[in-house]
Amino acid sequence: MKTRSYMNMCHRLALLLTAMVTGLPAVSFSQTTEVTLEQAVELALRASPAVVQARGNVDIAGAGRREAVGNWLPTISGSGGWSANSTNRFDPSTQRTVSGSATSYSTSLSASMVIFDGFRRSATNRSADADITSANAALSDQRFEVVLATKRIFFNALAGMDLVRVAQTRIERSQRQLSITREKLAAGTAVRSDTLSSFVDFSNARLQLLNAETQLATATADLGRVMGIDGAIAVRESQATSVGMAVDTSGLRQEALLNSPSIRAAEAGVRAANAQLTVSRSLYFPSVSASYSQSWSGDALSNLSNSWSARVSVNWPIFNGFSREAGVSRSSANTDFARARQRDTRRRVNAELTRQFAALESARLRMDIADASHAAAEEELRVRQERYRLGVSTIVEVLVSQVSLDQSDVDFVQAKLDFFIAKAEIETLIGREI
Repeated sequence: MKTRSYMNMCHRLALLLTAMVTGLPAVSFSQTTEVTLEQAVELALRASPAVVQARGNVDIAGAGRREAVGNWLPTISGSGGWSANSTNRFDPSTQRTVSGSATSYSTSLSASMVIFDGFRRSATNRSADADITSANAALSDQRFEVVLATKRIFFNALAGMDLVRVAQTRIERSQRQLSITREKLAAGTAVRSDTLSSFVDFSNARLQLLNAETQLATATADLGRVMGIDGAIAVRESQATSVGMAVDTSGLRQEALLNSPSIRAAEAGVRAANAQLTVSRSLYFPSVSASYSQSWSGDALSNLSNSWSARVSVNWPIFNGFSREAGVSRSSANTDFARARQRDTRRRVNAELTRQFAALESARLRMDIADASHAAAEEELRVRQERYRLGVSTIVEVLVSQVSLDQSDVDFVQAKLDFFIAKAEIETLIGREI
C-alpha cells in the first residue's frame, strides 16, 4: 500500500511538472529568421530611430553650412507687372460717353549685399563647420551605442541557446539516474528516498530548461525588435562570436583616448560651442550693407522709362537692452559646459577601459576554470555513479556530483557571455572591432 501511494505521488508530481513545462510555449526554430552577429548589427543600424535621427542631424548641419556660405553672396530679386484699366468718360460737348483703355508695364531688378557685418559671417562659417563635425561625431558615437546594445542582446540570446543545451544535457543525465534508482528500488537494493531524490533532481532539470527557454525567447524577441523584424529570430554563431586572443591594453588605451567616438563627439561639441561664442560676440560690431535697384515702366514695351537707385547703409546697435550680453553669457556658459564634458568624457573612457580590461581577463580566466571544473566534475560523477551501482555510495553523493557538473557548464556560459560583453564595451570605447 505504501509503495502504491509513493508511486501515485510521483505520478501526480510528474503530471504537474509536465503541465507546467508544456503549458508555456517552447522555443521553436522552425520558420525563423536565422542571423549572425554581423547581420544583426547591420539590420539594427538600419532600423534604429536614434541612428536615423543622427543622420538627419548631419543633413541639417550640411544645410546650415550651405546657408552660411550663401550669406556671402548678394541677394537678388526681380519683379514684373502688367495692368490694364478702363478710361471711359463723358464728353459734354458731344453729350456722349467716350470709351477707351490704358495699359501699363513695369519691371524691376534689385540686389543687396552685406559688405561688413562685424565678422559675423566668418564666425557663422566656423560655427557651421563645427556643427557638421559635431553631427558626424555624434552619428559615429550613436552607431557604436546601437552596435553595443545589439551585441548585448545577441550575446544574451547565444547564452540562452547554450543554457538550453546545458539544461537538456542535465535532463538526459537525470533521466538515466532516475532509471537506475528505479531499477535498484525494484531489485530491493535501494530505498524509496533514492528514487524520490532522483525524481526531484529530474524535475529541477526540467524547470531549468523552462527558465533557459524563457530567457532565450526573451532575448530573441528583443533582438527582433532592434532589428526591425516582426517574426521569430534565431541566432547563429560566427567568427565574430569566437573567443579571441589577449588584447594589448596599453595600445588600446592610447587609441581610445585619441579616437574614441564619445571623446571625438565631446571635442566637436567644444569646437561648436566656441564658434557659437564668437558669433555672439560679433554682434558688438557695426554692419555695412549696399543695395542697388533698377526699374522700368511705361505704357508700351517699346517705350519704357527706367530709373535706378543705390544705397549704402551702416547699422550699429549701440544699446539693445542687454540682449547681446545675455547671448554672450549663454554661449560662454555652453562653452564651459562643453569643455567640462570633454574632460569628464576622457576620464570616463579611461576608467571604463580599466574596468572592461579587468572584466575581459576575469571572464577569460573563469572560462578556463569552468573547463577544468567540468572535466573534474565529469570524472567525479562517473566514479560516484559506478560506486552507487555497486552499493558503496549514496544517491546524495551522486546528485551532488551532478549539480557540480551542471554548475560548471552554467559558469562557463556566464563567463563566455561576460567575455563577449566586455569585448563589445571595449570596441565601443575605441571605435573599432578588436
